[in-house]
Amino acid sequence: MKMEIKRLSKSDPEYPAALSRYLANDAPDSAAAIGNLQILNRRKLAIFCSTMCPASLTQQIDDLMRKLVADGVPTIGGFHSPVERQCLGILLAGIQPIILAPARSLDRLRIRLEYREGIDKGRLLILSLFKSHRHRSDVEMAFRRNRFVAAVADNILIPHAAASSNTERLCRELISWQKPVYTIDNEINENLIRLGAQVITLDNVNKLI
Repeated sequence: MKMEIKRLSKSDPEYPAALSRYLANDAPDSAAAIGNLQILNRRKLAIFCSTMCPASLTQQIDDLMRKLVADGVPTIGGFHSPVERQCLGILLAGIQPIILAPARSLDRLRIRLEYREGIDKGRLLILSLFKSHRHRSDVEMAFRRNRFVAAVADNILIPHAAASSNTERLCRELISWQKPVYTIDNEINENLIRLGAQVITLDNVNKLI
């Protein structure tokens, strides 16, 4: 059964005001949504990670995601890179709200069973800035999506960003927005720490809430 797509224009009260605040002229004229719009009113943690991520970070990332589940932290992301998908798998096992933002329009989106279950339970929202004719994502669309996600979020977690990657570029921009940006306590993430990302551990994870 096809799920209802809600269109949010800038004049709609559900349209995230943060989009205009942070994206200015790049803010989309509208957004499309499937699921519980009330999640937009919660404080949200965005998660971004480079496609290439050292295996030595895997356990720290898994432990942090399980802590976010235990603490009920609402999250938002495209969940496209391998590590992001790994994070989403852990998050879906919890009961906290999740916003999934694909880098494409929602009109022909095939919604996986676990997403449908989350939507039915009111804990999952699928949100897109793309018009109905953008059915396939590309690198440019993914970067636009990530800026969109970051604008909607209150806090940012970047478990890893490879040097000179689009994720590192995004981190630099988000710090210029004065968004709180965090990364995992590991020497591999020195490039993010130098940019101004704050270190997060299991002991101070409450900063992400």
